[in-house]
Amino acid sequence: MTSEIIHLSGAGVSLVLDARGEDVPRVLHWGAALGALTADDLADLAAARSRQTPPATLDAPWELTLLPAEADGWSGRPGAQLVRDGLPVRSRWSLVSITSDGATCDMALSDDDADVSLTLRVEVAEGGVVWLRQTVRNRGDRPLGVDWLEATLPFSPSATHLTTLDGRWSREKRVSTTRLPAGSIVRQSRRGRPGHDAATFFAASEHAPLWDAGRVWAVHAAWSADTTYRVDRVTDSVPLLGAGELLRPGEIVLAHGEEYTAPAVAFVYSDAGLDGIARRVHTWMRARPQHPRTPRPFTLNTWEAVYFDHDPERLRLLADRAAEVGVERFVLDDGWFTGRRDDTTSLGDWEVDTDVWPDGLRPLADHVHARGMQFGLWFEPEMISLRSHLAARHPDWFLHDPRHLDHPAELSWRTQFVLDLANPDAYAHILAGMDALVKEIGIDYIKWDHNRDLIESVHDGRPGTHAQTVAVHRLIAELKQRNPGLEIESCSSGGARTDLGIMQVCDRVWASDSNDPVERQDIQRWTGLLLPPELVGAHVGPAESHSSGRVTPLSYRIATSLMGSAGLEWDILGCSDEELAQITRFTALYQELRPLLHTAEVVHPRLRDAAWRVTGYLSEDRADAVLIVATVAGLEDARAERLRIPGLDPQRRYRVWLRREIGEPKAGWVLPPWMGESGVELPGSVLTEVGLQLPTLWPVQAMVVQLQAV
Repeated sequence: MTSEIIHLSGAGVSLVLDARGEDVPRVLHWGAALGALTADDLADLAAARSRQTPPATLDAPWELTLLPAEADGWSGRPGAQLVRDGLPVRSRWSLVSITSDGATCDMALSDDDADVSLTLRVEVAEGGVVWLRQTVRNRGDRPLGVDWLEATLPFSPSATHLTTLDGRWSREKRVSTTRLPAGSIVRQSRRGRPGHDAATFFAASEHAPLWDAGRVWAVHAAWSADTTYRVDRVTDSVPLLGAGELLRPGEIVLAHGEEYTAPAVAFVYSDAGLDGIARRVHTWMRARPQHPRTPRPFTLNTWEAVYFDHDPERLRLLADRAAEVGVERFVLDDGWFTGRRDDTTSLGDWEVDTDVWPDGLRPLADHVHARGMQFGLWFEPEMISLRSHLAARHPDWFLHDPRHLDHPAELSWRTQFVLDLANPDAYAHILAGMDALVKEIGIDYIKWDHNRDLIESVHDGRPGTHAQTVAVHRLIAELKQRNPGLEIESCSSGGARTDLGIMQVCDRVWASDSNDPVERQDIQRWTGLLLPPELVGAHVGPAESHSSGRVTPLSYRIATSLMGSAGLEWDILGCSDEELAQITRFTALYQELRPLLHTAEVVHPRLRDAAWRVTGYLSEDRADAVLIVATVAGLEDARAERLRIPGLDPQRRYRVWLRREIGEPKAGWVLPPWMGESGVELPGSVLTEVGLQLPTLWPVQAMVVQLQAV
């Protein structure tokens, strides 16, 4: 074992760990890259960083470790809480081994008196994302309970604000920024899924965060269920960010030799504002071996087209029309299985309803494939209806306290309950049924829904959310392993499960059940802080939104859909010839632009007026760019602002023009000359520093601007 100060670095980020001594390594720095440092430099860094020298009284923690504890003099929330015989285990960790290769550090720790061991891995991964992974093991004969095991890192005391998310159904990812609170603060989710109001991340920043500038330290728990996000700002130590899985009492109890591995937690530092955070996470996501590499298909999903009204002939005609306008993936939503005429019945009975589909779904799938499209199908595998054959056969397969079912009218959620997939028999039943349908029908894509919270989850007499979540991840992975090429979308009544944990097994998320493009502008913007646009489903719905009743022009809906993995959620059999022509132009434009949009660096140019929403997509070589320019309300001024475009090559000249395929935006009487048919040519330096005069767009209008180096 080496005993030294370890400097991990990569992609403009440094993490310095003081592993001198026999305790948990202390964190000396997490933030901007420090360059090449000698051993003497690192020793002097530690001296410059420390608040005291030994011997000194324990009136405050010395330097925060990777697992802060009360025994260190830390008065904030401990990094872990273990219990044995109903009492807390006051661990005194000893460093058994530590190895590092400059990007990754693996360490083993032990408390021989408590018969507990811990392994901890810290990695500076692609994009400069720092990942912490921890596993605790019970070496004793008596059971060991895990109340929590959270990953933490200290950040700069210069931070003043804390940003996180909130929301509700059809209005997910609502941002909340406050002054950095005093004391130890936690925000917890207890929904069995992250939820529409999920925190998603904690981000500390110097002043209120900007998209394009400023230092930000953020944390995200890659976990698809209950979480704790924490910030500790106590007066005698540096502040601390952290996150981890929220466990109920008694949920994790380890017998001799058993282990608990906490969900991986990502820490992301940026000196370029929130866009810098997104750039790092997108880089990491795109470097994963399972990241989608094929063009993201233009998708039509049938939910808002037909709802539960499944008519095979009408759906065949809808597929024909979809192919005519350029759709590449046709997805049949809820309503295809036995007895499913509304949302009160049949979940768990994953057999094709022959009353509606007398010949099964294979003829429709074959028809879709013959028209050159992929075929997708909706499932909700984690759920069960009381009115179902499965519930009648297996009343013991519910993931609830049995008393929860005594009053189903009061305690159901969307008239459905949760199936215990941690039960091996239930797991095998769902896997076998779905696998058979994928093979029989020729399914290319599954829309995997999850439409309710988990309430009073019980598995084998214990709280069951952890076991259920592990089983769900395993089920998705096994289904894909059995069917190479199958893609799966994570939908959870919209965007209630869009974490990096579920994205290790899924290929797309449904950002929201709202297709209202005004709401979608911000939903997609904040979903995009973690997920690159190619993973975020964004569809054009009918003129009147089913979730808000707002009526918006087709051009605005198209522009908003272009911001992600685009498609339609609309009965286009009822469209006019003019609308069909506009949709056809839209699909062609999406197919042309997606090689850029789905590999781009995403930026958000700064504008003063809160009515603007501008999202830019820059190619890696800075030769091309696309900007989606939209308004969500009336502008403050009669003369609009200038749009300055960050990130361009100042030495290049760019042609700038309006893509009119989506339709003309409505604006004030005078349009800037650059919006004419020929556009303009300008150096990157001018476009970045001076910018383009924006038109006085009316409320709820949008345009697509393209730049190309000449």
